Amino acid sequence: MAARKRQPKVQETRRRPATTPEARENQLVSAAFDLAEEQIRERTASSQVITHFLKLGTAREKLEMKRLEADVELSRAKIEAIESHKRIEGLYVDAIDAMRAYAGGEPLPKPDDED
Repeated sequence: MAARKRQPKVQETRRRPATTPEARENQLVSAAFDLAEEQIRERTASSQVITHFLKLGTAREKLEMKRLEADVELSRAKIEAIESHKRIEGLYVDAIDAMRAYAGGEPLPKPDDED
């Protein structure tokens, strides 16, 4: 087999250090993707790297991502519904208190006032 000619590597520009753990994680993920891309182009990538990227391109993976996005959206909707229910409950309590005050009665003690 003939030896491959290695192309000189382009010097990478230095990035400033990340200021948050999330930014550092993003930098490392980006570097890992760059390295995997380089290995694939040079045909030196391991079978695990190739399999990983092959799986990312499958229809099943895309459906799984859509399902996860739908689950996140459903969770957000549930949280909003719970918060809305709490606001409505507070409005009912305020309305009942206003009616009692109008009728000359004492307002109900609120759960926060228990001491």
